[in-house]
Amino acid sequence: MPAPEEGFVTYQLLIHLARPARLRIGALGVYDFPAGRYVYTGSARRNFEARIARHLRREKQLRWHIDYLLADPGAEVVDVLRSSQPECEVNRRGGGNIMVAGFGAGDCRAGCGSHLKYCGEV
Repeated sequence: MPAPEEGFVTYQLLIHLARPARLRIGALGVYDFPAGRYVYTGSARRNFEARIARHLRREKQLRWHIDYLLADPGAEVVDVLRSSQPECEVNRRGGGNIMVAGFGAGDCRAGCGSHLKYCGEV
């Protein structure tokens, strides 16, 4: 496996939401999130591991859509997957349902619809 900063561009956060949550997701608005498993797909061209570490911190300024979900006390990142494949390709390969159109996909040009997917109850 390559060193953390070598070859990786895409990451997936495997998230467990312990209880349903109604959350404001920045300018996207307020949404209801059922309890269960979620997958968020993101990327970073620079400071890859720093980006992941930021997502894993509880204390941070809410900047990206995923920050709003991860700020919920019932949200926990249970694993992080890393890939050298393009973000949208990795996102499209995964299953799950779109809960919030446009979530994490502001710069998506591949028509993913969302980079957060709900994968069902635990």
